[in-house]
Amino acid sequence: MPTHCRQAMDCETQAILDVARSAFGGRQGDEIATLIDDLLRDPTAHPLLSVVAADNDVIVGHVLFTGVSLEQCQEAVSASILAPLAVHPDFQNRGIGGMLIAEGFKRLRQMGVDLVFVLGDPGYYGKHGFSPAGVEGYAAPQPISPEHADAWMVQELRPGILERTNGRVTCAQTLSDPKHWQE
Repeated sequence: MPTHCRQAMDCETQAILDVARSAFGGRQGDEIATLIDDLLRDPTAHPLLSVVAADNDVIVGHVLFTGVSLEQCQEAVSASILAPLAVHPDFQNRGIGGMLIAEGFKRLRQMGVDLVFVLGDPGYYGKHGFSPAGVEGYAAPQPISPEHADAWMVQELRPGILERTNGRVTCAQTLSDPKHWQE
């Protein structure tokens, strides 16, 4: 069976953590795996969406979306943050990351989510519809160095919402640690 994406099951946490360790390698892989595990247990990260890519029933990729809120926003907005995205090295450069993002967006739209934020490579995430969030008036939960300001990005899932809203993003306690905001 070719690679397909679906919602993760609780019993797949270890496989998801293994993919993250493999994708990022070494100390960073351990840190990302710990972040995922902590976010899955963090009640302030809800609502959350965990999506896996499976190839012949083996987990080869994962993306996690957790709930965020907007401070000083004049309109009710449902928003999430994409963090992290991981694809096993043996399956990279096959479009699996994009498949995971697209499946996540589809499910988030069904959940009524309006905006998705990410801190990541503008070259990669820009291909998936993300654009710099700071210029749209969305402040990150923690300071981001000016040379990496474009790495803080947003994607609207409800057309027109970017034109009507802005504010400071508040995320789950697990993601509030400043070390997660250094690009």
